[in-house]
Amino acid sequence: MEIAAVDSVVLGDAHFVQVHTADGLTGVGQSACWGYPAAVHAVVEAFRPYLLGADPRRIEHHWHHLYRMGPFRGSVLTAAVSAIDIALWDVLGKRLGVPVWQLLGGQVRDRIRLHLLLGGTGADDLAAQAAAAVADGFTAVKFDPLPADYANLSVARLVAQTEATTAAVRDTVGPDVDLLIELHRKLTPLQAESVVPALARHLPLLVEDPIQIDSVSSQADVARRAAGVPMANGERLHTIWEFKELLAQGGAQYVRPDVGLAGGLSHARKIAALAEAHHAAVVTHNCLGPLLTMASVHLDAAIPNFVVQEYSPLDDTLATGPARPAVRRDGGYLPVPDQPGLGVTLDLTDAAPLDLTGRPLTRIPRRADGSVAYAV
Repeated sequence: MEIAAVDSVVLGDAHFVQVHTADGLTGVGQSACWGYPAAVHAVVEAFRPYLLGADPRRIEHHWHHLYRMGPFRGSVLTAAVSAIDIALWDVLGKRLGVPVWQLLGGQVRDRIRLHLLLGGTGADDLAAQAAAAVADGFTAVKFDPLPADYANLSVARLVAQTEATTAAVRDTVGPDVDLLIELHRKLTPLQAESVVPALARHLPLLVEDPIQIDSVSSQADVARRAAGVPMANGERLHTIWEFKELLAQGGAQYVRPDVGLAGGLSHARKIAALAEAHHAAVVTHNCLGPLLTMASVHLDAAIPNFVVQEYSPLDDTLATGPARPAVRRDGGYLPVPDQPGLGVTLDLTDAAPLDLTGRPLTRIPRRADGSVAYAV
């Protein structure tokens, strides 16, 4: 059994891979470094000479070889490794005739709880979207309550408007729905000192990524000083070593690995185990469509400390697109798939470019004085 071909395709801000074996199997994967898909594609192209002729079953061996081929690190590299890793797990599941979660230790739950990403802004819009999500069966919603002009507000106004928007959503959905509050790395650590405690009375399941990801220790410090508010971090982190530092310095929190960025299923499984050892929970990050959602579901099904899976409206609208999942959402849950491999069909024939994020890289916020503000 050997790898006969590796295809790497960029479609807009989406990047997919296909690993073909000599005996006719195809494994599919996707990366999550959505800002620089062409760069990830270039790294996969550099991987190809090593992968051709290799045994696709040596997943852990290939992970380390690809990660350590050159003395460079970062999101572009780990995204490329992630896409290949996911595809190799898909190949192995298809080879053995079992779903990937079976290879990760077997399922520990029968269905995967979802939280819906709300795309609105402002109290009225977000409250209406939250109500619709609950009516559709979701038991958890995630939203960004920061005002659109957050970069130019006084601290007092920033806190007041953010808290008021959060209150509107909580008052609308009541106490039986979990709120996940996404701050999109827009605050400084000093602003977070004021904003995060103000959200405590609304009892969020978590508050996510209040500050920029430049420093793991700074993220850990904010989590440690969060005045009893559960914090979540990690959607932009890449490795077990970064997550180790985050957890060791910041204590128990929700970790947010993205299987398309943090080393694929092989590495995300280790991150979940690290979190378990710190009494921390996993809320898998994912906002790039059905393929990565399905890959995440296999991890979610096999780890004991999973809580809730991120689910984007794109997962519904793209279900008949190039990546077609074998299972569909049932209210606020996804069934655990039982098809061999990931349970995803990837058809790139005549596929049009995708716009998964809706944000050109050049469109970032500016402060009133013209300087660059913190951005997502």
